[in-house]
Amino acid sequence: MKLKEADIAYLTSIVGSENIYTDKAHKIAYSYDATRERYEPDAVVFPRSEEDISKILKYCNERKIIVVPRGAGSGFTGGALPVNGGIMLAMEKHLNKILEIDLENMLAIVQPGVVNKDLQRAAESRGLFYPPDPASEEYSTIGGNVSENAGGMRAAKYGITKDFVMALRAVLPNGDIIRAGKKTIKDVAGYNIAGILTASEGTLAVITEITLKLLPKPQYAKSYMGIFPDVKSAMNAVFKSLASGANPVAMEFLDSLVVKAVQEKLGVELPSDAGALLIGDVDGNVEQEVEFQLDTLQKSFKENGAVDFKIASSKDERSQLWRARRGASQSITIYGSKKLNEDISVPRSMLPKALEEIYKIGAKYNLTVPCFGHAGDGNIHVNVMVDGSNPKELEDGHKAIKEIFQLVVDMGGTLSGEHGIGLSKAEFMDIAFSPEELALFKRIKEAFDPNNILNPGKMGL
Repeated sequence: MKLKEADIAYLTSIVGSENIYTDKAHKIAYSYDATRERYEPDAVVFPRSEEDISKILKYCNERKIIVVPRGAGSGFTGGALPVNGGIMLAMEKHLNKILEIDLENMLAIVQPGVVNKDLQRAAESRGLFYPPDPASEEYSTIGGNVSENAGGMRAAKYGITKDFVMALRAVLPNGDIIRAGKKTIKDVAGYNIAGILTASEGTLAVITEITLKLLPKPQYAKSYMGIFPDVKSAMNAVFKSLASGANPVAMEFLDSLVVKAVQEKLGVELPSDAGALLIGDVDGNVEQEVEFQLDTLQKSFKENGAVDFKIASSKDERSQLWRARRGASQSITIYGSKKLNEDISVPRSMLPKALEEIYKIGAKYNLTVPCFGHAGDGNIHVNVMVDGSNPKELEDGHKAIKEIFQLVVDMGGTLSGEHGIGLSKAEFMDIAFSPEELALFKRIKEAFDPNNILNPGKMGL
């Protein structure tokens, strides 16, 4: 349903004229995310409080007006795109405060518009640590991280966003305000609604407050790089190192295509003849623990064909290693004007075979497929590069993606490790889920949002 003047007038009475916009500039600014697809909302609304959101949703639910929640718009699958128009509910302007850092219980309470890195810095200033660190940490928001269940470099040791969500406050589509979860470490009373809302991509409720577990900040950390002659050796080293007792914070993978792209685009010095690199961190509260981890990794890497193992000897060297990894996504645009960016995840022991078959699929369609990502937790970013102006290449690219999804699901893997489903992967849901499972997802959606006003069309719902 399109917005009417009366709708705009009522919404203005809730948030004030300075917090609602229907001009073209705002519509364009909030029409896209990292997919670069564009869908304009009918209005952009900046709620000031949970109460504002409750009133907005109650009004829109009664009139079947679509509402799409949005954080920073940094998602890779179109999860926050207003594909059917309606209201863009933008959370970053007002709902962006760290409400509490609780030292005694080691937790943080934040609003959804808080930027991930700002929370990390606030926690570390108090001697605590918030591990989830997506590549977009400098601008992605915690609300978006929760809605997509974001991961990051440190997931190999510390886990992903869901592992740190203790409780949420949220507004249901009918305007009801709920609390899900507690500050307590243990809580098995009732259904795990916080777990259901995490990774729900804004389709079930609008999250207004998040309680997150924090950890003590490790005292020591070092960065390393393993240099391998080929991808197979590197992938064997991943799961064999972890099975042998290594517990790195991160174990990130760059193939030779990505190495070349990072060198060319960013000017970062890397071994130009490397078939693959594994880059990561180890940490601990005593130096001996850090050294033990490095020794374990070096031994295992060498046993699996590494030609060299380097430890960053300075802050600058460490920074350059991570600049290479964090710059991978932007650098691979040298291979095509459009990247079909997927983040498949497989059991770690399947990584060697998965990468081998993925490259074969790329060769079958004569497409370049640079790969990088979080090898330590089996999550690889597969990038099928195409000429965006060439319909045949685009068609072949999508065929390749479908084959890759089928491959990883057959290996016991999943369509998405951290980017979510959104629009981009909605058509492939039937590869990963049975008809009965998909029907259950739809019943859950109907239970929360019977009028289907909240971010419809995402995840195939």
